[in-house]
Amino acid sequence: MKALVTGGGGFLGRRIVELLIDEGHEVHFLARGRYPEVEALGATGHQVDLRDAEALRPILDGVDTVFHVAAKAGYWGDRESYFSTNLDGTSNLLDAMRAAGAKRMVFTSTPSVIGYAEEVEGITEAPYPETHESFYPASKAAAEKVVLAANGEQIATVSLRPHLIIGPGDNNLLPRVVARAKTGKLVVVGDGQNKVDLTYIDNAAWAHLDAARALKDHTAPCAGKAYFISNDEPVVLWDWMNAFLPRVGAPAVNKSLSHGAARTVGAVMEFAYNTLPLKGEPRMTRYLASALARSHWYDMEPAKRDFGYTIRVSMDEATTRTVEWFNRAT
Repeated sequence: MKALVTGGGGFLGRRIVELLIDEGHEVHFLARGRYPEVEALGATGHQVDLRDAEALRPILDGVDTVFHVAAKAGYWGDRESYFSTNLDGTSNLLDAMRAAGAKRMVFTSTPSVIGYAEEVEGITEAPYPETHESFYPASKAAAEKVVLAANGEQIATVSLRPHLIIGPGDNNLLPRVVARAKTGKLVVVGDGQNKVDLTYIDNAAWAHLDAARALKDHTAPCAGKAYFISNDEPVVLWDWMNAFLPRVGAPAVNKSLSHGAARTVGAVMEFAYNTLPLKGEPRMTRYLASALARSHWYDMEPAKRDFGYTIRVSMDEATTRTVEWFNRAT
């Protein structure tokens, strides 16, 4: 197989590149910058922005399968920056695939496309909300719709929604949490009893390869569908966090804020950042408050049934490996 991994220099994308190379595939990856350490693994890098439709076309020549991992992530920012990359960039990539004859796309989405307006507990699917409180899930939902609608005789598509990926190489999620804990800026939001799914990096990456193998054509059981991906062992978020933090040299969190109060603080901060020339991002938003306070965990049975998703690394082992890596890295 000749594969293209967008975002191949990032946390999840790089792990997918590594697994594909280990299996003996020809791997190309797309990124905005140079990643010589990924090229050293045996992959061919291309410095291309997804928003540059003309530059994408030649990269797709001879490609069989596209793993579309690249995205602008986060919970704060302007609408254009999210939609131009996540929606327009995805549409550009699909157009380039059609022109080049590439047959399969495994799209990396996010569970946040269905939102956190209510408790989410053990579901297999849910409708998209009419509105989102952040441009990231809004743009990813729009892109996912385009990807799934593209499933047909020309291109077979599937969308995966890995949730809260942890593990070696994480340069965003847990490092930011730990940094906040060390400066005393981390608080328990809500009653502290909400359960969430986490996903170890290897499980998230293997899910993409599992899906690609099953995506024989547009009639495959997984074709044209979206699947939640996790470790299939929901944890009580704040209990897990308070067990994890001391193991990486950070204090446990003992301050709390009710969900309602956090949303109020978030609304005030959103207003301030939208109306004043403030740099950076607010420490709290309404979207973030609900994500931290509500339960969100999902049923893995559809992924196991339709494309053979397998949990390779348990939650206990995932936590241990993440702690060991974090302590080595810092």
